[in-house]
Amino acid sequence: MRWGTQAGQGVTPALLTDFILMADSKALPALDEDPVAVEALLRDVFGIVVEEAIRKGTNASEKVCEWKEPEELKQLLDLELRRCGESREQILERCRAVIRYSVKTGHPRFFNQLFSGMDPHALAGRIITESLNTSPYTYEIAPVFVLMEEEVLKQLRALVGWDSGDGVFCPGGSISNMYAVNLARYQRYPDCKQRGLRALPPLALFSSEECHYSIKKGAAFLGLGTDSVRVVKADESGRMIPEDLERQISLAEAEGAVPFLVSATSGTTVLGAFDPLDAIANVCQRHGLWLHVDAAWGGSVLLSRTHRHLLDGIQRVDSVAWNPHKLLTAGLQCSALLLRDTTNLLKRCHGSQASYLFQQDKFYDVALDTGDKVVQCGRRVDCLKLWLMWKAQGGQGLERRVDRAFALARYLVEEIKKREGFELVMEPEFVNVCFWFVPPSLRGKQESPDYMERLSKVAPVLKERMVKEGSMMIGYQPRGGQGNFFRMVVANPAQTRADMDFLLSELERLGQDL
Repeated sequence: MRWGTQAGQGVTPALLTDFILMADSKALPALDEDPVAVEALLRDVFGIVVEEAIRKGTNASEKVCEWKEPEELKQLLDLELRRCGESREQILERCRAVIRYSVKTGHPRFFNQLFSGMDPHALAGRIITESLNTSPYTYEIAPVFVLMEEEVLKQLRALVGWDSGDGVFCPGGSISNMYAVNLARYQRYPDCKQRGLRALPPLALFSSEECHYSIKKGAAFLGLGTDSVRVVKADESGRMIPEDLERQISLAEAEGAVPFLVSATSGTTVLGAFDPLDAIANVCQRHGLWLHVDAAWGGSVLLSRTHRHLLDGIQRVDSVAWNPHKLLTAGLQCSALLLRDTTNLLKRCHGSQASYLFQQDKFYDVALDTGDKVVQCGRRVDCLKLWLMWKAQGGQGLERRVDRAFALARYLVEEIKKREGFELVMEPEFVNVCFWFVPPSLRGKQESPDYMERLSKVAPVLKERMVKEGSMMIGYQPRGGQGNFFRMVVANPAQTRADMDFLLSELERLGQDL
């Protein structure tokens, strides 16, 4: 059968017949299964997921991970894609292998990232989302999710303190931060949408030395350049110093740059620090600057009446990035960008009025076609998992989840203070607990000139040992002149005091010979 035609030639009658016969033939094998067999396959797959990923993957007596070196793992997974398909039994075995060799982020001893845990209602929402396979750009193809997304965003904005505004779910907190930079730039210089960088003077944006790396990535991605990011000093607890922000703004202006945005942080990645939003808002108000808050990590604290004071002043900002997939365990990904703006800034900045998608003569209210507000066309439905979890838990249940994380973090801090060989980097104000494990050979030698250099080598060795045993996972990093220390993240609702005790005892066991 000849599938192509030469340039300038039409489709021959014989070729047209071939096409018609192909179109008239049976459905492709993947869709031509007996419905009973299809259902049986999916039931078997779901059974594997429930047993291996959920039951075992959240059981403290099971391993967090089963480490394999890359070449061995490639062989075990048989990653090569071939011309011929495989049997049902082989496919089921593939599913088991994928789960077996993946890290179990729902495990109560997975402390490695700012996300962890597994909420069953959120997981149910994710399964439904994947099954429906739609994109919420128009009401006609995603009516349920267009309305649901607006309701969820409305509730998140209310927690910030706004009774109106706008927002969108983004593919991660980094993209939410980049949206904020782009919106602030467009608001100041709307011509840049058409004329690009030639419409702009040299611009300056400001964030602290503890900010997320996406701020600099965003500046590079948007054509501003990383030099446009002016780094503001942080205090010893990791909070932005407003007086230095004022100084950096004056310095940028003296150098001929035009300040346009300040990005504060509520819940820094390593230390979990909360910038003083009221004081920073005062600076921004004096200079007419857009104030964005990266609350990807700390935003969920707004649900807690006990701890929301950490974000005092957030109602004064222009935009907020908030990731419920982190502390609320809504599941990856669930990242909201919230705006105080009520002038349709998102659509004015990003809209392109694609006539094949956003027709203005539809039979329903075209204001419900929200897809032109975002840079993407196809977009995941990220609201259902949060909505379903919220429906099940209620605001009170989510508040208890946040408060309990704070309580467990405090328990861990007090236990660290009791144990020989553990030293806090600082007193935490959030659920990031940063500390050193000092092995027996280094105890009492803090005055040695090479002490910090030797201590810095401890965390990488212990990380390798715990991962290869599969007993737990915890991250580490240096900060300034401080050597590598562990960053414990208390976020999984399934964690207990026993898991905190295990963490400390396991580090002692793994490091007793160091």
